Amino acid sequence: MTAQSCPRQHCATTMDSTALEPSLYTVKAVFILDNDGNRLLSKYYDLELYPSMKEQKNFEMNVFNKTHKADNEIAFVEGMTIVYKSSIDLFFYVVGSAQENELMLMAVLNCFFESLNQMLRKNVEKRTLLDNMDGVFLVVDEIIDGGVILESDPQQVIEKVNYRADDNPLSEQSVAQVLQSAKEQIKWSILK
Repeated sequence: MTAQSCPRQHCATTMDSTALEPSLYTVKAVFILDNDGNRLLSKYYDLELYPSMKEQKNFEMNVFNKTHKADNEIAFVEGMTIVYKSSIDLFFYVVGSAQENELMLMAVLNCFFESLNQMLRKNVEKRTLLDNMDGVFLVVDEIIDGGVILESDPQQVIEKVNYRADDNPLSEQSVAQVLQSAKEQIKWSILK
């Protein structure tokens, strides 16, 4: 079969070659919406795609309207591949380009959801999520950096997030240690 008679070969030669080049920048955006379509969290990694907040929110509402009643896991909206999952009163979305591998995006989504499920002690709902938003952002940052997938194992993500939380100088345990240390320093300065 010649290149001219093979439809796939013809498409491959006429398509823009840059669109088919492999890239580490797999994820274009991650967002969580409530059951009314309101944004709770969003991170866009390709700012050329939706540069303004208004464009991002319009995109999110469009995605929500097409997915909130559907019983699927994958959607194609505005030339983007979107994988999604719902839980009680939340919708979780991971967005990639039209050529992106859905299995890669689904691995990110599953890692994101399972990490939150463990962090929130299997209570993944709007109120709990909002109460722990700092940890939610840490989870996102451990999984994706600038659109590049860093981790897909929820257990590894949770271990790293817990490690970071323990290192936080403003955590309750650290504040107590600082106060105790300050008391001891005051005692020593009085005794001298």
